[in-house]
Amino acid sequence: MVERIAIDHVGHRGDGVAFVGDESVYVPYTLSGETAEVEGVTGHPDRRRLLRIVSASPQRIAPFCPHFATCGGCAIQHWQADAYRAWKRNIVVETLAQAKLDCAVAPLIDAHGLGRRRITLHARIGTHEVLKVGFTAAHSHDIIPVDRCPILDPALAGALDAAWAIAEPLASIGKPLDIQITATDNGLDVDVRGSGPLPAAMIARLSGIAERHRLARLTRHGELVLLRRPPVITIGAAQITLPPGSFLQATLAGEATLAALVAEHAGHARHIADLFCGIGPFALRLAAKAKVSAFDNDAGAVAALQKAATATSGLKPVKAEARDLFRRPLMAQELRDYEAIVFDPPRQGARAQSFQLAASKVGVVVAVSCNAATFARDARILLDGGYRLEAVTPVDQFRHTAHVELVARFKR
Repeated sequence: MVERIAIDHVGHRGDGVAFVGDESVYVPYTLSGETAEVEGVTGHPDRRRLLRIVSASPQRIAPFCPHFATCGGCAIQHWQADAYRAWKRNIVVETLAQAKLDCAVAPLIDAHGLGRRRITLHARIGTHEVLKVGFTAAHSHDIIPVDRCPILDPALAGALDAAWAIAEPLASIGKPLDIQITATDNGLDVDVRGSGPLPAAMIARLSGIAERHRLARLTRHGELVLLRRPPVITIGAAQITLPPGSFLQATLAGEATLAALVAEHAGHARHIADLFCGIGPFALRLAAKAKVSAFDNDAGAVAALQKAATATSGLKPVKAEARDLFRRPLMAQELRDYEAIVFDPPRQGARAQSFQLAASKVGVVVAVSCNAATFARDARILLDGGYRLEAVTPVDQFRHTAHVELVARFKR
């Protein structure tokens, strides 16, 4: 059934929100004040599919990507920049207010830079045995084939062609594939997941593809297929060889922005613990001035961090340890020797670790978060333990999406 509805505001996930009776309904690609014709979405009574804009917002602009509104990668390309930036900052403002956290929120920092330096493409055999390689559609498992993406860092040039070339021979296996591609200082690093064990002939064929596309490295589920040169990135004064499938901040500018805020908030601390450290985007920079102990459950990332720190002259001592901080958080007594703590957990936050921080006597805690809601939960634990929330800065390295990161400073 076709409905005509008025959009009240844009919600935290980037969809327009309308009120139908006593219910909120969500309409992607709409803006505040617009009138839209929509239809229902089977199985999702609170969602509507946009058919056409009847009355457009004066803040509406033309999207710059031909795949927008089919590809699920971007939620917002149709909103004027100032309004978009105000909305994204307000996600943090409203989330903190709802949690009754009283702290001024700084202006949003744009950290898109040159664009995304890592992507995960999906490859599937569709109807009529046609291969699709691309991104998933919004709210769907359908694959939208793409041959270009304008939000990517130029260093990912050739990534889409390489993904198609890798997927074509593997398509005969009939399994869904995920192809993670990262731009490094030495070229593209590619890890393929989902193929299962491969015969020697297929490995040889993939090696040939990697050579033709001049990949730095090709791995399958982390196992080496071909190494032409080590995939290295630079962090501060250090160079680190990435473990296969490593997590990185999405953009170079995003990593640099977050790291600068972390260093500013850590101040003159001489001994710092970096929790959920990954490959060390904070630890390796902080070690220019402070002794650092780094912890993460990813043993490969921790080993790479330690190796890079040891090989870099001029750094203060860095000790990296593999530890599951969800199951074995650093206890309050283990934190007593640190002057500052940095923690950057995954989206689920760090509830168990936050309770131990709250019970500690550490003077400064710097929190980095990619989820304002779980940050607010963890922040409440710290405040109840006697900390003050002194600063919150939102960072936008996922431009055109509803994702926003933040860096906050807590002090006793």
